[in-house]
Amino acid sequence: MTRVLVVEDDPQLVRALVINMQARQYGVDAAPDGATALRLAAARQPDVVVLDLGLPDMDGVEVIKALRGWTRVPVLVLSARTASDEKVEALDAGADDYITKPFSMNELLARLRAAVRRTEALPMAPETTMVTTSDFTIDLLAKKATKGGHDIRLTPTEWHLLEILVCNPGRLVTQGQLLQEVWGATYSAKTNYLRVYMAQLRRKLEADPSHPRYLITEPGMGYRFES
Repeated sequence: MTRVLVVEDDPQLVRALVINMQARQYGVDAAPDGATALRLAAARQPDVVVLDLGLPDMDGVEVIKALRGWTRVPVLVLSARTASDEKVEALDAGADDYITKPFSMNELLARLRAAVRRTEALPMAPETTMVTTSDFTIDLLAKKATKGGHDIRLTPTEWHLLEILVCNPGRLVTQGQLLQEVWGATYSAKTNYLRVYMAQLRRKLEADPSHPRYLITEPGMGYRFES
């Protein structure tokens, strides 16, 4: 059973989320504040977290940062905040998706399913488990990246994109292929998702993100990893 941790202080919304998720055979835990959320995340080891940013005891971004200190569990932000810089802040902190209120329950559940799919382990051939460049090293088996002797924190979505690209070195991977593999068939036109996440990967991995050496864009077509 897939276990979801809902972090939300609106009791009516929590009730609606719990009813809809349990009807689809999810196990659900609910936390009304950040401190409770962090305790439950450690104790229950959820498969995905649905997180409101406006919590009574701390900002949801702080919850994301605390989670990213020890887990790569997918985090779906569910928030009334619509400003672009607030979305960017949450994504940079380690969120995997951002859904604004009011929202469609069907869309939320579809994104939740996609988040769970992205965490499923991809079998790797032994020769492709370690990728070493002049600037960083990627251990695909351990899901670990290092740069300058320091670990780089990547979200599950960032990892999934990176895995696909580095397992196809030098080959063009089309926008459609990436969107379908990472987000699902219903996201085939959401090229803005790719731009956001590729920009995040470049900021974390490239020496000069504005002039990438490894994560190459083929305009209008897709992306390519050059080692």
